[in-house]
Amino acid sequence: MVAKPHKVRRKIIAIVQARMASTRLPGKVLASIQGKPVLEHIVDRVRKSRLIDLIVIATSSNPLDKAIIEFATSRCIPYYVGSEDDVLDRFFHTAGKFGAGIIVRITADNPFQDPEIIDKVITSYLELNDSIDYVSNTIKPTYPSGLNVEVFSFEALERAWREAKKPSEREHVTPYIWNHPEIFRLANVENKEDLSHLRWTLDNEADLRFTREVYSRLYHGQVFLMKDILALLHAEPGLANINQGMARNAGYPSH
Repeated sequence: MVAKPHKVRRKIIAIVQARMASTRLPGKVLASIQGKPVLEHIVDRVRKSRLIDLIVIATSSNPLDKAIIEFATSRCIPYYVGSEDDVLDRFFHTAGKFGAGIIVRITADNPFQDPEIIDKVITSYLELNDSIDYVSNTIKPTYPSGLNVEVFSFEALERAWREAKKPSEREHVTPYIWNHPEIFRLANVENKEDLSHLRWTLDNEADLRFTREVYSRLYHGQVFLMKDILALLHAEPGLANINQGMARNAGYPSH
């Protein structure tokens, strides 16, 4: 009896897209939270994943982003410099350079990324094995805005890179994938309770105030999780009012 060949586990790379030239809150990715840049907190959180093999920062050739390159260099974090506006192109070349088989997309404006949720989405992708191209918790949002995780194959990314034409499909990496379920096999991970009304992202000054308030209470040098923030908001419900009133994915172009 001939044994079946062992299936090689594909390299899982988290690509953190980061730039300084934010319209509403310039320089937010390096804003200081409890003595550390936002980007460092995000990397620390993603590092707690049990399944990710490598974390890479994908930034742009805009001179402002030299600060991100200096940050990555000083902390020995691999990085790639690509197009500022064509983020899909930046992602594709980052993934190719570092040999990604599976990509975990992380954005540098989500300072509350939860490694347990990241691993939950990756596990869903791995369990579906060869029957899936893309898994996220955003197709039907049930997690707080800011805990977004997308996991997809290099092959899906490559096809999107070749075929996507709309500006929004190039600027935001994955719209071509989830807008074409007739081409790509998609799956969604849902939370038991719908928490999509909660806003834990970093897009404006109010978001920054909320982030600093939460970190000042929960951060003691260790990563805290979604359940810890929920417990804090239960104890101090007024905190959630700091940055409410802005639609989820506000400013996202539709063209």
